[in-house]
Amino acid sequence: MAARLRAAGFPAEDVQVLVHPGNARKGNVVARLRGTGARRPVLLLAHLDVVEAKREDWSPDLDPFKLTERDGYFYGRGSIDDKAMAAIFVANLIRYKQEGFRPDRDIVVALTADEEGGNFNGASWLVSNHRDLLDAEFGINEGGGGRERGGRPLFNGVQTAEKMSRNFTLEVKNKGGHSSLPVKDNAIYTLAAGLERLSKFDFPVNLNETTRAYFERMASVETGQTAADMRALVRTSGADAGAAARLSEAAFYNAVMRTTCVATRLEAGHANNALPQTARANVNCRILPQETPADTQAALERVLADPKISVTMVGANNPNRAAPPPQRQSSPLDPEIISKIERVTAEMWPGVPVIPLMGTGATDSQPFRQAGIAMYGVSGLFTDIDDNRTHGRDERIGVQRLYDGQEFLYRLVKAFASTR
Repeated sequence: MAARLRAAGFPAEDVQVLVHPGNARKGNVVARLRGTGARRPVLLLAHLDVVEAKREDWSPDLDPFKLTERDGYFYGRGSIDDKAMAAIFVANLIRYKQEGFRPDRDIVVALTADEEGGNFNGASWLVSNHRDLLDAEFGINEGGGGRERGGRPLFNGVQTAEKMSRNFTLEVKNKGGHSSLPVKDNAIYTLAAGLERLSKFDFPVNLNETTRAYFERMASVETGQTAADMRALVRTSGADAGAAARLSEAAFYNAVMRTTCVATRLEAGHANNALPQTARANVNCRILPQETPADTQAALERVLADPKISVTMVGANNPNRAAPPPQRQSSPLDPEIISKIERVTAEMWPGVPVIPLMGTGATDSQPFRQAGIAMYGVSGLFTDIDDNRTHGRDERIGVQRLYDGQEFLYRLVKAFASTR
């Protein structure tokens, strides 16, 4: 991508490949289209890595790491998450250059490594070590995007907040003994009883600016009881227990309303003929941005209700795991930014509403928000609301949807970077 930008006439100082000294294969690209400097830059963020895919898990005629066009779709790992946006940003930056467009602010493209996990996160490293290259008034990234059903666009989403992901270790220790002499005090049973209590627990409904706007606007997309429940939830600030319970039956709505914690791994015992001396579980929590990991740990301890079960946050002593201030975990619903998204959406898909979203997962927007840069997840890339293949088998995006998303982002960024 850096080579393509340089070939298009971008000077070397405006196309930098930045590599961590200890991660030679984890390159990041930062490119800049210079403007008049009348306003602070806008940042366009995408990640280059993809989540793992096994060839045997995909359809026999599809290679996850080879782009395949078939039946109106592009198939391949990363076709949705997130190579499409990375390619679009580079192609559009070249298009602006070729057209002679002179924005009133710099347009900065940052393409990062290891968003999907790994042992190195390019976005965090860039923010910590090259903050000057990334300074921006605000930025756009993945995390939003459009949803369609039966080929009909339903809404264009703008992600303005994300949950925090934290893991907690639940542990029970016991003196153990020989399995031929069992006793009631068993580490596995104690932990299992605690996990059973956790499985029946729901964190309280806690709406924020983004999720309140989400349910308010989604009520116009949904119908019947679901729409009525969304309106009731907003009207009562989550106090309508019946509405909340019905909405909670859908996993996504449940995750939007509250913090969630779920057991994901178990480990216990040391021999088949010995009473367990230790039993451990990993509990993964997705914490609302207005809440804290400490709040969540305290709630877990109350629900487990057993002093024999210790609760420890993984990485608690790592300063990088400290929860940022709540105001830096979300981006404001800035009317100037949202109105431009609404305007371009209306140009391309008349009648399709723009709806704020809170991500139930995490993206590279987090380190930028924590650095004080408001980030908005918006792409104009529409995917089937009933067939989300992100991270899944036969990941794909509609060919025309890809090109429509490219045009949407071309117009949107131009609107952000021009007062005309």
